[in-house]
Amino acid sequence: MRRLNSTPLLAALLALGCQPRTPAPRTPTPDVPPPATRDAGAPATDASVSTAPATRLTPFGSAEALQAWIHARAARSNRNRRGHGAAEGGSGFGLGNIGTQGFGGMMAESASAPPAPPMAQAAAAPAPTAVAPAPAGRASAATGTTATNGPGTRVANADDGITNNQVQGVDEGDIVKTHGDQLVILRRGRLFSVRLGDAAMTPVSMVDAYGRGRAPGGWYDEMLVDGDTIVVIGYSYAARASEVGLFDIDATGHMRWRDTLFVRSSDYYSSRNYASRLVGHHLVMYMPVPLHEAADANLPSIRRAPDAAWETVLPYSALFRPVQSVGYGPVIHTVMSCDLSGRGFDCRAVGVVGPAGRTFYVSGSAVYLWVDGQPEPAGDPAIDARRPPPAVVYRMPLSCDAIGAVRARGNPLDQFSFDESAGTLRVFVRAEGGGDGMWNSETRGGDVGFLRVPVSRFSEELPEMAGSAYRGLPRVEADAGTLQDRFVGDHFLYGAGQGWGGARPAGATHPVWVYDVAHDTTARVDVTHSIERLEPLGRDALAVGNEDGGLTFSAIALDDTPAVAGRHTVRGAAQGETRSHGFFYLPSGDRRGMLGLPITRGNDEGGWSQLRNVSSSVLFLGVDGLRFTDAGSLRSGSAPSTDDHCVASCADWYGNARPIFWRGRVFALLGYELVEGALTGGRLGERRRVDFLHALQGSGADRSGNAFDNL
Repeated sequence: MRRLNSTPLLAALLALGCQPRTPAPRTPTPDVPPPATRDAGAPATDASVSTAPATRLTPFGSAEALQAWIHARAARSNRNRRGHGAAEGGSGFGLGNIGTQGFGGMMAESASAPPAPPMAQAAAAPAPTAVAPAPAGRASAATGTTATNGPGTRVANADDGITNNQVQGVDEGDIVKTHGDQLVILRRGRLFSVRLGDAAMTPVSMVDAYGRGRAPGGWYDEMLVDGDTIVVIGYSYAARASEVGLFDIDATGHMRWRDTLFVRSSDYYSSRNYASRLVGHHLVMYMPVPLHEAADANLPSIRRAPDAAWETVLPYSALFRPVQSVGYGPVIHTVMSCDLSGRGFDCRAVGVVGPAGRTFYVSGSAVYLWVDGQPEPAGDPAIDARRPPPAVVYRMPLSCDAIGAVRARGNPLDQFSFDESAGTLRVFVRAEGGGDGMWNSETRGGDVGFLRVPVSRFSEELPEMAGSAYRGLPRVEADAGTLQDRFVGDHFLYGAGQGWGGARPAGATHPVWVYDVAHDTTARVDVTHSIERLEPLGRDALAVGNEDGGLTFSAIALDDTPAVAGRHTVRGAAQGETRSHGFFYLPSGDRRGMLGLPITRGNDEGGWSQLRNVSSSVLFLGVDGLRFTDAGSLRSGSAPSTDDHCVASCADWYGNARPIFWRGRVFALLGYELVEGALTGGRLGERRRVDFLHALQGSGADRSGNAFDNL
C-alpha cells in the first residue's frame, strides 16, 4: 500500500525532535452526557463541496478547505432540518445499540468477508522508539527503567516511580510524584513539597496551582515532573481551555511558579483515563476540541495569558478530514506533544475530525486513538443486528513516521482495553459503548470481543479489519454492573462490579474471565465478590471487590488453568479510591511482594464518596506465593478537619490517597497527611506523620512563587 505523503506533518514532528473561583461542576452522575447542541445557521457555500467521509487519510491542507467543509455541512444540516431527514445520523456521542450477536456474528461471517490484505503487501511501519530516546543504558527519567512495551509489574529497582503506570517508560499524570528526595503533592488547587529525610518528613513549600496573579478558575487534576519542572494539568470552564501550569523546583524542594498556558479544548475528564503522559522529555496530551462553524475559533491553540492572542499549534497539514460520519457534534480529536527539555513550551499537534466518542492509549512507541462510529444507515436488519458499530483506530507514532489508521468495529472500554506487543495492537472491544470521556466507561452492554491489528496494517488507505481479526468472548451478565478489564502479559482479564455505584448485594459468585491471548483460550474463574478492580500482580493478577459487607482481595494464578490462589477479606471496608493510581504493588521476587490500597471503613456508598471524603487508611498486604498476609494499615489522623480556604479544584476528582513505596520506605498519603510506616516482623507500625497543610499555613511558606507577593 502507498504510504501517506506527509512532508508537512513530518516537518511538524521534526520540530519536536521526532517524537472560575467556583467553576462549573463536573456533575457526579454516571449517565451518558446529553448530545451536543446543534449550531444555528451557517453561511451558504458551494454545493459541490462534499461532506461525505473521506476514503483515506487526507489533511485539510488550508483554512479555506476546512471552512468550506464546515459551511457545506451546515448547509446540509439546514436542508435536513427543513424536512429532508436527519443530518448525518446518530448521536454526537457514538452510542450503539447493536443487539446480542455482534462479535459472534462477525466471526460467522468472516468466511465471506473481504480478505485482509497480506501483511507482505501492507505498508511497512516498524514500531519506532520512544520520543527523544535516551542514550544506550540511560534510564527513563519518568520511572527509572528503560522504556518497554506491555503491561505488568514494574521492575523492583524503579525506586522513584510511585505511580501505577500502565506501560513502563510512559509516566502518567497523578497527584503525587517524586523529585530527588522530595514528594510533590497536588491537592485542592495547591502544590505541596515534602522533604523525606532519614529521620523526618519536612514540609517545604506550598504554591497555588493557578499561578501568581491569576484568578483561580479551574480544576487542577494531574501533575508530572520532568527534571526540575513540575507540570500541572487542569481545565477551566471559564476560559474553555485546558490549563498547563509550569513550576520550577530546586534541590531543596522550594517551588516557584514559572508560567501558565491555556490550551483551547473541551474538558478532557474521564472517570478512568488520564489526559497526560510523559515519554522522555515530551508531554503528550489528548484534547477534544468541538468543531463548530467558525473554524478559526476552534482549532487547537495556545495562549500565554487569559487575554492573549491564540497561537495555533495544529497546522492544517496535520488536521485530517473525517473518514466516518461525524454525527451532530463533530470534534477535532487532538494529540499534542510538547518538548519540556528547555525552558520554553514548544508544542505541535495532530488532529482528526470525527464523532465525539473516543478512547486514548499511549504505548512506548505510539499514541492510539479509537474514535467510535455512528450507527449505520438502515440496511439488511438481519445483518445490522449482528454487527457492532463501525469505528476508526488511528496510530500516531512517537517517531517521525506518518500517522495511519484502520477501520474496525465496536468500542473499547477504557485505556486498559489496549496493549501493543510484538508488533500487534490487541484490543478488547464491546458492541455497545461511547468511549471513555466523562463517565462513559461506567456503563456496560452488549457482546464483547477481542481484536488483533498488526501494526503494519495502519495506513493512509484505512484498511478494514476482516471478521477473522476478531474473537468473540463470553458476555457478562446483563445486571452485573460496570466492567473492569486489564492485560497481564499475554492474558486479558475482565469482570463486572459497581465501580462508582454502591456496593452490590451479597450472596453470589462472580466470574473473572481470563482470555489467554497467545493460545486463544478462555477460562472462567469464580470469586465470591464483585469485580471493582483488576491489576497485575507480577506475572499473575489481582481481583478486588465487595462481598457481604467486606472488601476481598483474590490472587489469580495465571497458570495453564487459571485459579484463585489466595484471598483476603477486610470486614466493614470498601475501596477508598477507584482509579488505577490508588493501587501499587512492589515485587520482591517471583510471586512475592507487598501491595497497598486506600480503604474506607463503614462506607458502602461506592466510588462517589471519594470525591468528598478522605480514605480511612491505606491497607498493606504482604504477598508470598500468592498468599496474602495482613501487613497492617497506616491510618488517617483523628484531628478535627481544618478549613483549607479552598478556592479552586475543591473536589478530589483524581483522588486524595495513595500508597507510596520509595527507596525501601513505605508511606501513605491521606488527604493532607503523610504517614510513614516501619516494617518489623512483617507488620507495619507508624513511624512518623506530618500534616503538611497545617505545617505550611501561616508559616510564611512561599505560596505565590515570589516571597514579596506575600507581604
